[in-house]
Amino acid sequence: MASLPVLNQPPRRSGALLDNLARRMRLHAEGVLAPLGLRPRHLVALTVLRDRDGSTQQALATTLMMDRATVVGLLNDLEADGLVERQRSPEDRRRHIVRLTDHGARLLAKAEFSLAEVEDAVLCALDTDQRAQLYDLLALAASGPEHGPDHGGCGAAAAAQDDAPDASC
Repeated sequence: MASLPVLNQPPRRSGALLDNLARRMRLHAEGVLAPLGLRPRHLVALTVLRDRDGSTQQALATTLMMDRATVVGLLNDLEADGLVERQRSPEDRRRHIVRLTDHGARLLAKAEFSLAEVEDAVLCALDTDQRAQLYDLLALAASGPEHGPDHGGCGAAAAAQDDAPDASC
């Protein structure tokens, strides 16, 4: 059976490649996180808490793009394992500040070393410079607006600039 060409589409699309790479990375990552008692969402929450030196529950929910009830359940898991602690905010007693415990920081460091090995395995076809370039490009792409071209995102800006070589969001 002959395949039909896709009309009016560029010959190379990144979405499927990114999805495949993300699936491979996630599969391997889950394998090294499980023995540590962590899931990817735990790791993300712990990383945010470390990088921000704590957070309110509400700000954490916003950052993680999760509803508050889900974040409360996530924090309950992490707190039960001694990885985070919640304290009342001195400025507003209705709010809780969530902080990483020393145990949580040690486990996060261990997880990050394990994940570095996963990244080495998944990205083994790239040399050091290529990995740095990939990281820079992904960071740039991730910094763009959350919405696509139908919502005034990068696509709309690029189209408005008539395919200028350095068009940005």
